[in-house]
Amino acid sequence: MKQYLLDNIKNIFGWRTPEKLVVLAFDDYGNVRQDSIASKQRMIDAGLDMSNRFDGFDSLENRQDLEALFDVLSSVSDARGGPAVLTPYTLCANLDFDAIDVNSTAYQYEPLPRTFARLEDAHGPAYRGAWNLWQEGIRLGLLKPQFHGREHLNIELLERKLNSGDSTLKVNIENRSLTALGGEPSAPGVGFTQAFAFWDTSVLDRHKAILADGLDLFERTFGFPSKTFTPPAQQLHPELYSFVEKLGVRAIDKPFYCVRRLNRNESRREFNVLGPCAGHDHVSVVRNVVFEPTEYRNVDSVGRAFDQVSAAFRWRRPAIVSSHRVNFSGHIDPDNREFGLAALKRFLGGIVKRWPDVQFISADALLEKIEATTR
Repeated sequence: MKQYLLDNIKNIFGWRTPEKLVVLAFDDYGNVRQDSIASKQRMIDAGLDMSNRFDGFDSLENRQDLEALFDVLSSVSDARGGPAVLTPYTLCANLDFDAIDVNSTAYQYEPLPRTFARLEDAHGPAYRGAWNLWQEGIRLGLLKPQFHGREHLNIELLERKLNSGDSTLKVNIENRSLTALGGEPSAPGVGFTQAFAFWDTSVLDRHKAILADGLDLFERTFGFPSKTFTPPAQQLHPELYSFVEKLGVRAIDKPFYCVRRLNRNESRREFNVLGPCAGHDHVSVVRNVVFEPTEYRNVDSVGRAFDQVSAAFRWRRPAIVSSHRVNFSGHIDPDNREFGLAALKRFLGGIVKRWPDVQFISADALLEKIEATTR
């Protein structure tokens, strides 16, 4: 009963539509985490804790990941006869392992196409043609990537670890991975994957530079600008809202509820609803369906997500499904990919069976529908 109430409460307020719309908003594409099975074992042998599923199983999407994902998205047809379209919130750069070593003190990155080329050279068939598959997925209307940040990494934290000679970072660099890294006492509350987290607002100018460079790099990588933005780990100072608006971002993904840090020990509680953000020139996007099939395998993730879609449609809301690439990642463990994609296929198939008038749309297409009725 408690979960039923929560599913409905988060849909009471916000933008409404008579259409049954489903947005698949899946985070972390383009991000390097684990390099290989061999690197994972060496890092475990070095004492790193890989019990977290992101640390243990997440890796840059390889050819089989994409081919199997495309098969699942193509297995259903919506009311318009189209497949399920995925919005992969994507990072467009990664740490340049060739330009950095344990003696470096400054961060350097490589653009996403170069990351795919590097991994193709290193791992052969697993990544051969993977970047071309990305382009094919966009052309076929299966993928519509949007901006998740330049990289899924807090640069200031990384540089502090480089300067301190952090042993865990050393093991990561030696294994061309970025995983199982802890925080730094000098930056309380900042996690290594939280690209725009901070302790002191003095870093916001650097965040602005990263955002500007990242959005430009995204457009050069994919050939179109990103209209929507999901910051890594939902960490973003409100002062940056107007900045990304000027760079062309028209929607920002935010949690329904969070405690938003403003500076050092200063914070505020924040509730968000789907629709135009008061006092700003962007739309707030709030996901209302959670689909994480590999998080707790003894839980009925498909049935749980299905209940949340039902609640969204009951209140005439779009169903905005939140998930992560790790659920469908098989480079480290193919069984992980098989389990996650089997669950996704059941989920999508159940949606079109119960709601034959459903439409699968990308996050930027949802933005355009909202803007068309609120401006």
